[in-house]
Amino acid sequence: MTQKPDQRRLLRAAREGFVRQLRAGEAASLQADLARLAAPHLQHSKIVASYARYGDEIDPSALVTALGQQGARIAWPRVSAEGDTMTFHQCAAAALESGYRGILEPPAQARSVIPDTLLIPLVGVDRNGNRIGQGRGHYDRAVAALRAAAPATHLIGIAWDVQLVDHIAADPWDQRLDALATPTRWIDFRLT
Repeated sequence: MTQKPDQRRLLRAAREGFVRQLRAGEAASLQADLARLAAPHLQHSKIVASYARYGDEIDPSALVTALGQQGARIAWPRVSAEGDTMTFHQCAAAALESGYRGILEPPAQARSVIPDTLLIPLVGVDRNGNRIGQGRGHYDRAVAALRAAAPATHLIGIAWDVQLVDHIAADPWDQRLDALATPTRWIDFRLT
C-alpha cells in the first residue's frame, strides 16, 4: 500500500468490515472503553472540538460526555457552504443539524470558538501519527490555521483499533496527530 487513494479505499473497507461484524451492544461497549481510557489524558482541555459520527466512524459521544463532566466546553466543526472552510462552534449535541454533505454540524448562529483540543475522525493512522482522512482536506486546512493562531492546539485521532496501520503515505500538508485514542490504547505521538 503506497498510494494514498489505494490506502484510503483499503482502510475504509477494513473499517466497514470491522463495524459490520460487531455484535449488538459491542460498539457501545468499545466506545465506553475509549472514553474511560482517553478522558484522563484530556483532563486539562478547556474547549474540545469533537465531531458527529458519520458512517462507520467510531462514535465519540461517550468521550464527549466524560469531557463535559470534567469541565470542558464542547464545540463541533461547521463546514462552509462552499466546502472550503471549517470552523468550530460551541453548542449542545442536541442542537446539531444536517449540514455539509448531510453531516451533523452546529447551527449557523452557534458561537464560534478556538478549541485547544480537537477530536478528529479518520480513515487510518500510522504509528508515527500520520492520518488519512476522507480526502477533502477540511481538517488539515482547519488545523493548520488553528496551529498558526494557537500553536498549543492538540490533535487527537479517534479510531477503532483496526484503523492503526504501520505506514500512511503522508503529504507535506497533512497535519500530524499529537495522540491517538482507541478502545484499547492511548498513543502519544509526541513521545515517539
